[in-house]
Amino acid sequence: MPIITEAPVTADTKLPAGRDDTADTLNARLLDVLKSYDDLAIAISGGIDSMTLAFVAHRFLATPPTMVHAVSPAVPGEATLRIRDYARREGWHLSLVDAGEFADPSYRANPLNRCYFCKSNLYDRMRGLSFAIIASGTNLDDLGDFRPGLKAAQERRVVHPFVEAGIRKADIRALARYHGLTDIAELPAQPCLASRVETGIRIEADDLAFIDAAERHVRGHVSPRANVRFRLTRSGVVLEIGGQGDCDPDRIAQLAESFCKEAGREFAGVRPYRQGSAFVRTSDRSDELAQRN
Repeated sequence: MPIITEAPVTADTKLPAGRDDTADTLNARLLDVLKSYDDLAIAISGGIDSMTLAFVAHRFLATPPTMVHAVSPAVPGEATLRIRDYARREGWHLSLVDAGEFADPSYRANPLNRCYFCKSNLYDRMRGLSFAIIASGTNLDDLGDFRPGLKAAQERRVVHPFVEAGIRKADIRALARYHGLTDIAELPAQPCLASRVETGIRIEADDLAFIDAAERHVRGHVSPRANVRFRLTRSGVVLEIGGQGDCDPDRIAQLAESFCKEAGREFAGVRPYRQGSAFVRTSDRSDELAQRN
């Protein structure tokens, strides 16, 4: 039977430590965990973690899982296209759903713990579709980050196969290469588009569409592994970039400024990429919400 803890999964949870294993061993450990589940529904975002989990589970489980993808203004269009392509190629049973987060005023208000409301809506929608065990692509490295969505997962008894198998992000990349998934093995981290909006600024679909278009525009001029984030802040639009290779930073800044100007948006400059920089504790109320959820 799967391990489903009553306590929240956190960085302090006693779980297998990630190890420097061969891909064969990593694959065997993951399969041992996956085969302990009777039936799975995998929440799939289009990133390397959930895509690799879905691929392995579908290829090797006796009962193929259902893949569930939330189509939303917060999800980059490229991610949805990637999922559709894999579903056709691999024969996945794929359900595309509206998780309903844009109808949730708590999500739209964009508090510090916005991810809690997003994941709550997603997992509740998945539970309405199936009684299968819900699985996520969370890995060991994620437990050290600020991830309010893990509380929503714990409340709904969502399982995390990579965590149970002691698998980290680098291990997932190794697994993707092991299975020949060269198109996703080096994908940079790509959280939802709402993560680019500074805490307290209301989440709007047209803002997210701008962010998606702006990031695609700049990514066409930098290394495929570069981290590109257009942040919506109270001071204007900020481009954060890291791992861009030998690209001319002045040229990238000009591209970003020009794109913002054409979209009628104030460009506030370029700064080094920093994970989670849009999370801002704007008030005691934000702290209170984050602690409660």
